[in-house]
Amino acid sequence: MNTRRPQNLWDIFCTVIDNHGDLGVCWRLTRQLLAQGQSVRLWVDDASALAWMAPDAHALPHLQVLPWAAASQSDVLTNLAPADVWIEAFGCTLPEAFVAHFVAHALATSTQQPVWINLEYLSAEDWVPRMHQLPSPVMSGPAKGWTKTFFYPGFTPDTGGLLRETDLLARQDHFDRAAWRKQHCPNLAPDGLLISLFCYEPAALPQLLAQGVGTPHHLLVTPGRPLAAVQQAVAGIAVQPNWSALPYTDQNGFDEMLWACDLNFVRGEDSLVRALWAGLPFIWHIYPQDDNAHHDKLEAFLDWMQAPQSLRQAHRVWNGIEAGEWPALDAETLQIWSQNTKTKRHQLLGQTDLVTQLIHFVG
Repeated sequence: MNTRRPQNLWDIFCTVIDNHGDLGVCWRLTRQLLAQGQSVRLWVDDASALAWMAPDAHALPHLQVLPWAAASQSDVLTNLAPADVWIEAFGCTLPEAFVAHFVAHALATSTQQPVWINLEYLSAEDWVPRMHQLPSPVMSGPAKGWTKTFFYPGFTPDTGGLLRETDLLARQDHFDRAAWRKQHCPNLAPDGLLISLFCYEPAALPQLLAQGVGTPHHLLVTPGRPLAAVQQAVAGIAVQPNWSALPYTDQNGFDEMLWACDLNFVRGEDSLVRALWAGLPFIWHIYPQDDNAHHDKLEAFLDWMQAPQSLRQAHRVWNGIEAGEWPALDAETLQIWSQNTKTKRHQLLGQTDLVTQLIHFVG
């Protein structure tokens, strides 16, 4: 007799603020839930980035990618099975019509509410473990009396952990780094560093580009805002550094870029986690906030990293927190940064990943 518990159906809601970030996290979450035998409906208000981020999304079994607006359409809702889990990604609010429809269904069928999770932003700040898995009663609206739960990703065992595929280490072990570098930068000098750039518009970008002039190093620039920032910056440089533009790629391709480079500049949440799994030196461009709340968030992360002084300085200059000299990207500095990342990566690999924790929490 087959005693395997049936898979759960998850509704994941995502509003796109930065399609490389919010949607990137939600798509990785979706992929990993599917890999664990779950079914997913991904509701998103702008799915256009999936065309390059996940070109096979619409062909995957047990997955539906649905427009956000459809969650307020009665003809759509009538034909949907109730989900076991609702996820509000990054504090987005579920459409009231969607909530009302399934509250009415639960009352009519005397079934329990779905497990309702508010999946929050990633932070290393010390309050995160205290907030993780706290219940939040719904005080108004059609779901009054129901309960949400805050779920906080994090870097320590007392948080929700990080997204990590079960086959990640195997993929890294089988990755042909030399072949990737030959394909994407065939003229890289033997003593040159290969550096990836995925950023917003850092004030220190001209300083970094100027430092690369006259060196054998090569900068690989990702499309979108990073490419636009570099094009604007190099327009004011008489002699340009070695650099080239990369095309859009899916998430596995992005991971491979990080694995292939000697130094990675990453931004936001998803690529920060991928840089940690890459185990190589990186600089994080944290998402800037008007009230500078991101400064404390960055400092908390650097404290968790136990970052050496040169790495702290690089992060502060890159994020515009302080003005100062950009540290020299010499072999000794990169070796110190590399060892720091490897130490933290080893520590994280001993912790339970986010999807495993979510599935366990749902039960």
